[in-house]
Amino acid sequence: MKAYTIEKQGVVSPVTISEPELKSTDVLIDIKYVGLCGSDLSTYRGKMPLVVGARIPGHEISGVVVAKGADVPDSIKIGSNATLSPYTNCGVCPACMQGRDNTCEFNETLGVQREGALTEKVAVPYEKVFASDILSLEELVLVEPLSVGYHSANRARISEIDTVLILGCGTIGMGALCAAHRKGATVIVADIDDSKLDRAKKFGADYTINSMTQDIKQEIAKLTNNRGVDAVIEAIGLPQTIGMAIDLVSFAGRVTFIGYAKSQVEVDTNLIVRKELDVMGSRNALRVFPSVINMFEKKTGPFKELITKIFPLDETAEAFKFWDENPGIVSKIVIDVKK
Repeated sequence: MKAYTIEKQGVVSPVTISEPELKSTDVLIDIKYVGLCGSDLSTYRGKMPLVVGARIPGHEISGVVVAKGADVPDSIKIGSNATLSPYTNCGVCPACMQGRDNTCEFNETLGVQREGALTEKVAVPYEKVFASDILSLEELVLVEPLSVGYHSANRARISEIDTVLILGCGTIGMGALCAAHRKGATVIVADIDDSKLDRAKKFGADYTINSMTQDIKQEIAKLTNNRGVDAVIEAIGLPQTIGMAIDLVSFAGRVTFIGYAKSQVEVDTNLIVRKELDVMGSRNALRVFPSVINMFEKKTGPFKELITKIFPLDETAEAFKFWDENPGIVSKIVIDVKK
């Protein structure tokens, strides 16, 4: 089968790999679309510490179930459109023992710690497969990244009485927005791109702030009567936005970090202590794929608008180059494996 690998910083090349072996509990998916994640871009830029050596990227996928092992339940049907959860879990580490297998100590995500799905077919355990006879393959490829954002809203314990600030309007930030909106919260979204902020309004943002042209601290003060927001979800991973999250949240508030910082970050711990903040990380997604698929099926937003551009498989190198050179305008790059 043809696949694409990130050989080293800035170098993406085609490779030939073997057809996947189908175990008795596996499902074989014929891949149509692969979404590129920020972790893939970091690998391309040589800044992903979890990736060692060359790596086939890709963990956001959609495709069609074409075969299944003898022990796969009848609920998974051949011919169904499907996506998958790309994480592994050991079942015995402290996280797994607490039921938080999304942050398994020994997790290996497709395309990060192990070879990914930017190829023609993958075989995965049936427990990781989520099918829908309603959603298109273009919609299903967006389920995983939105699930990551959705999980962050669960981590932040968002409810209808909260005012929430989401920093970052990428696909993961949009997942957080969708979840917070579904939970009935008042949602403020901040970004530096007006087109992304306009899209956020279509997905339920009550207020938007362009932090390049507006004073975000003043805007938050006006919107919250100087009390600060109840929760901040940081989906960027820059030192200034990490500090901003702690600064803008209210006393006794919650701060949840999704974005990975590329270097060590200095944090004002005095604010954390004085405000008695709950500061949390949010990693991957925990049992929210069905909720996100349900959200898609109810057409609660123009989800396909999140796709910035679709490249054919043979233009994978160009896709990474385009994103690397235009990070501000990209929400989601998708590879069409069949073109």
